[in-house]
Amino acid sequence: MAQAMRPNTVGGLFATDGKPHPVQDTLLVVTLVLGLTSFVTAMFHHLHLLSSWTGLVGILTGAYGQWISVTTRERFGLILGLGASAVGFFLGMAHGGLFGGIT
Repeated sequence: MAQAMRPNTVGGLFATDGKPHPVQDTLLVVTLVLGLTSFVTAMFHHLHLLSSWTGLVGILTGAYGQWISVTTRERFGLILGLGASAVGFFLGMAHGGLFGGIT
């Protein structure tokens, strides 16, 4: 009896198509780290410069990562990083902005 062959996708954590994606995985990790940093530092009023800049860079790297992403797992992680970066960025902007309130 002929059965359909399915690729083994359990082996790779990020590459569900069985191929390596080093650029996409790097962007995913960078976006998650920047998003986490931005989100955590946004909870402290005096760290608004760090939270707003890391949030802005996290949004940019996450957007580019979404543009070139190949697998669903990459996109899922990028969305988490983008969300955390956006929250941190907006709270950092509300607390003083990118340049410390200089007008």
